[in-house]
Amino acid sequence: MNNFSATYTDQYQLAMAQVYFNKGHREHRAVFDYFFRKLPYKGGFAVFAGLEDLLSIIQDIRFSKADLDYLQKQGFKGEFLDYLEDFRFRGTIHSVSEGDVVFPTRPVLQVEANIIEAQIIETILLNLLNFQTLVATKASRMRQVAGEAHLLDFGLRRAQATGGFYATRAAMIGGFNGTSNVIAGRELDIPVSGTMAHSFIQSYDDELTAFRDFAEDRPENCVLLVDTYDTLKSGVPNAIKIAKEMEERGHKLLAIRLDSGDLSYFAKESRKQLDAAGLEYVKIAASNQLDEYVIKSLLEQQAPIDVFGVGTNLVTGDPDGALDGVYKLAWSNGQPRIKISESIVKITLPHKKQVFRVKDENGKCIGADAIGLDSEEMVEEMFHPHEPYKSLKIGQFQQEGLLRKVMENGKMLIEKRSLEEIADYSKSRLAELPLEYKRFNNPHIYKVGISSRLQEEREKLIQSHKNSAS
Repeated sequence: MNNFSATYTDQYQLAMAQVYFNKGHREHRAVFDYFFRKLPYKGGFAVFAGLEDLLSIIQDIRFSKADLDYLQKQGFKGEFLDYLEDFRFRGTIHSVSEGDVVFPTRPVLQVEANIIEAQIIETILLNLLNFQTLVATKASRMRQVAGEAHLLDFGLRRAQATGGFYATRAAMIGGFNGTSNVIAGRELDIPVSGTMAHSFIQSYDDELTAFRDFAEDRPENCVLLVDTYDTLKSGVPNAIKIAKEMEERGHKLLAIRLDSGDLSYFAKESRKQLDAAGLEYVKIAASNQLDEYVIKSLLEQQAPIDVFGVGTNLVTGDPDGALDGVYKLAWSNGQPRIKISESIVKITLPHKKQVFRVKDENGKCIGADAIGLDSEEMVEEMFHPHEPYKSLKIGQFQQEGLLRKVMENGKMLIEKRSLEEIADYSKSRLAELPLEYKRFNNPHIYKVGISSRLQEEREKLIQSHKNSAS
């Protein structure tokens, strides 16, 4: 899924790039910060995802002849098109590790390149990182409440077109165990799981024969959907008959699936029937508009559900739909840059920066990230980015620098990890986060602050722009 044209961008990126080119700015070095302003789902954290996909794509991104012919028809001109013919991203990227927990307002990733290269990759960067981070965060919330239950992604048919591929990838980073998405299973080497549709059973004259044919064809991985007609009077009793027939052939029914009605009630009653028949090993899977709140409620009701198949609410990031990640200029042509706004929360942070995670003597996060200049090795005191009279002394704590070089001269520096490895890393980073930041209702607000030096630099730039405007 990494065959992207460099025209996977917004038109205004190219319009600006042509002006940069024509005015001799093409070699101006620029630094852009990627960050987001608000946590999704009213939660206490986000899980960063999409980095390895991004690096793989921009490492190879090009303008083809067909791309250039099209751009010429859009009014882009000669020498600039010649420049695009040889376009390569040759910049440097610093980023937090994929799977880490991240928080608003602080840089998650930093791009340093010539101004044209940095501008052209903005759209694909935001497109990949915003979406995958949103879905990975949703998946992680489900993983938190699901305990030992299996979580399966069933969302491809409800996803925004091919975004379903990246949603599956993000779901695995967030802690899911498998997917129904065959192409993602093939490309990403993750477990693929599937049962049957109601239409399969409806296509037969009777439910029992449908079950029997399916079980004979899939003896090692048979899951029967039991709610087509009557879950407890027909579906489960017929599944029990098939399970007994399978036992006679030396096989075992893997699970039954519930897809409608009161899932807690039907799971409990189905479990009673299965156990009474000596089929304690048969698992119960449930689907139908699940999300973290429904899963949490079902398990609090002690519903004996072993597998949750989650679709729409996972892959669409419901109810938020989008992460408000942005890409803002912090440095250009040897000078720090800032965007000033009437709203103080939208005033950006200038300069190249580093982000420090503050930890106690046991390596546990205390609930604070500090943003400093990239020349700072640690931060003694961090200040609230929008309320400068609030501060926290952190010099006595351990501080972990989070932004690491992951790409240099357009070449990916990090070793690719399996999705399982990224998910394990994410789990370990979440484990460092105090419980109060992981609760669903009114999570504690994670502190993000800026160093005194960065605060001073920002104030100097604000004052300079005010003076020049007066």
